[in-house]
Amino acid sequence: MGLMTDTERESLIDAAMRAQRERYSVVDPSATVGRGTTLGPHAFVDAHAVIGDDCVVESGAHICRGTVIEHQVHIGAHAAFAGAPGGGQPPAVVKAGAWIGANASILAGVVIGAKAIVRPGAVVARSVPPGAIVEGNPANIIGYVDAAPGPGTAPQHGGPRGGARVEETAVKGVTVHHFPVIPDLRGSLTVGEFDRQVPFTPKRYFMVFGVPSREIRGEHAHHQCHQFLICVRGSCAVMADDGEHKVEVLLDSPDRGIYLPPMTWGVQYKYSADAMLLVFASDYYDNADYIRDYADFIRISGQVQAR
Repeated sequence: MGLMTDTERESLIDAAMRAQRERYSVVDPSATVGRGTTLGPHAFVDAHAVIGDDCVVESGAHICRGTVIEHQVHIGAHAAFAGAPGGGQPPAVVKAGAWIGANASILAGVVIGAKAIVRPGAVVARSVPPGAIVEGNPANIIGYVDAAPGPGTAPQHGGPRGGARVEETAVKGVTVHHFPVIPDLRGSLTVGEFDRQVPFTPKRYFMVFGVPSREIRGEHAHHQCHQFLICVRGSCAVMADDGEHKVEVLLDSPDRGIYLPPMTWGVQYKYSADAMLLVFASDYYDNADYIRDYADFIRISGQVQAR
């Protein structure tokens, strides 16, 4: 093989330099990028954006002005954070440990909760709870990270005083109850007894119905209140979390219920169009008994377990 000419050598050097330039990311001088964070080729970090420590921002990702990304977040290739026209909404916030898939779009004002997962290509127009998994356009919750499946439906048959079958779950104190079903030509009947088959006496009940399928309910825990949930019509899923373990239970029959003791984070979602959820509570409504922030719940539940 002959020696390269000066022209060929200059052409090769130009190509190498161009390839190197094209690999550069663009970071506005007013942006902040934490220690241990890596930026892929063509990533763009706009003015006043903040990226925490030990994050991965893959090639072509666009982090718009003012976006806040906490520690240990993964941003997939060509994911885009969109700013609001005219600055009408605050920038998006991504909490620690979240994972954003390739080509996902995150709109202004959205908060992606800690350890949540946004599947590739999702368009996220509303905030995502901690640990939730979302996909689609618009993005809907399809599950929760590390949530184990609960016991399946198992109708019970027998007399009105036939014992309910109770199954434990991986979440501390959370149990699934299968009540007896008494068939009759005039219509079937199912029955349960409080303080015998359900471990408290209710002082209050409420019903949830007419919930669009993409909506979620609950997203709180109680300091003292016990709850028992039955989907008397249609179906919905209940995610229960004690701060260490999660379980997802499908309520799809009026002879099936789930008991949530105090200090259990509860979420209800995947409502069918005809779902009607009946909830019994051990106490009268008291706003002070609610824990509505998941980070607060994790902190308080850790203190309770340490005692």
